[in-house]
Amino acid sequence: MSEVQPEKPSPDLLKWAIRGAALIGVAAVLYVIVSASIKPKSDADLRQFATGELVKLVVPAAPAPAPTAGFTDADGKALTLADFKGQVVVVNLWATWCAPCRLEMPTLAALQAAYLTQPVQVVAISVDRDADLNLAKADIARNAPLKLYRDPGYKVAFGMKPAAAGFPTTVIYDKQGRERARLSGGADWNGKEARALIEALLREG
Repeated sequence: MSEVQPEKPSPDLLKWAIRGAALIGVAAVLYVIVSASIKPKSDADLRQFATGELVKLVVPAAPAPAPTAGFTDADGKALTLADFKGQVVVVNLWATWCAPCRLEMPTLAALQAAYLTQPVQVVAISVDRDADLNLAKADIARNAPLKLYRDPGYKVAFGMKPAAAGFPTTVIYDKQGRERARLSGGADWNGKEARALIEALLREG
């Protein structure tokens, strides 16, 4: 009695099966690569920089949105912090009558100078009244490359959550426009802690 031999798959069918398996494998690898590339990076823990000159740095439990209140540049052009989105923004609220403000201003100027070719913007917002505008302009002129911004009505200061506790107050926003750290009082913004903080935010997507 002869045995019935199982029918062998045709060479063409076998070839297509191998190609199909290979394509599925390639698709799986591509999926893993693409998923990894679009996965959002976690926010850096900025509390590690609350030391030395930045020992008073406060890092919120969760990033907070920037205030929507408006201010102006030296020419009177209306702006909001949303106009600086896409950059690491160092907002400094100051006044000519504030001694700690004037003391730290050169360090803010040095910080801005160090990052002129990178997406970092130091936004020094004066709360001086209109009568003292010339004084504010003179202070900024002595601290190039800083630019003068103005908010004599304290709208930005009170629009922050929580509101600025006094002057100077410096708030750091990431490239998404979210508050990531804040320091009330004067500090050396050109020190190693400040530079490391800015570098950490620049590395974020």
